Amino acid sequence: MAEAIYGLCMFTSLACAWLLLASYARTGHRLLFWSGLCFSGMTLNNLILILDKLIFPHVDLLTLRLVAALISVSLLLYGLIYEKE
Repeated sequence: MAEAIYGLCMFTSLACAWLLLASYARTGHRLLFWSGLCFSGMTLNNLILILDKLIFPHVDLLTLRLVAALISVSLLLYGLIYEKE
């Protein structure tokens, strides 16, 4: 069951990133761009989670997952603070 949940979380993040970046391409609103980058990073985070828990269970990838999540949230925070519209 964990495999299905991890996979669904990754594909949901990927769908959100795709929709946000496609909307940015149509409208040009910069906040959509930063949100799309954030969800792209969250997709990477979920992929690393799958690798950590399912593919390589004896290798600890927690630090890499946390770095990916930190960068993703930092991108969104930057977009929220510095993009003015």
